[in-house]
Amino acid sequence: MSKGKYYPQAAKGSKGGTQDMMKQLQQVQKQLAEAQDSLAEETVEHTAGGGVVKVIVDGQQKIREIKIDPQVVDPEDVGMLEDLVLVAINGALEEAEKFAAERMEGITGGFNIPGL
Repeated sequence: MSKGKYYPQAAKGSKGGTQDMMKQLQQVQKQLAEAQDSLAEETVEHTAGGGVVKVIVDGQQKIREIKIDPQVVDPEDVGMLEDLVLVAINGALEEAEKFAAERMEGITGGFNIPGL
């Protein structure tokens, strides 16, 4: 069994195969770090109840802001407000996750890298 068939080797005379690969990996790593930093600056928003509850989340899925229209605050129906807040938060987090995945896909070439 030939090693080259199952275990690809650098072509004869190319000493920099591994070094080139390491440089490429370092470049991708740098691009990923820059993309993650920029995701912290970009936001998405999601509303519930026709806009009476609004949640803003950054690309790293951290909640930045929650806005509640005072007209929806009813001491007799706190449950409804809680439901609206949950819907808005979950929707915003889902949108932020999709947004981040789309941004990272351009760098990772569609590979699913755990933790990104």
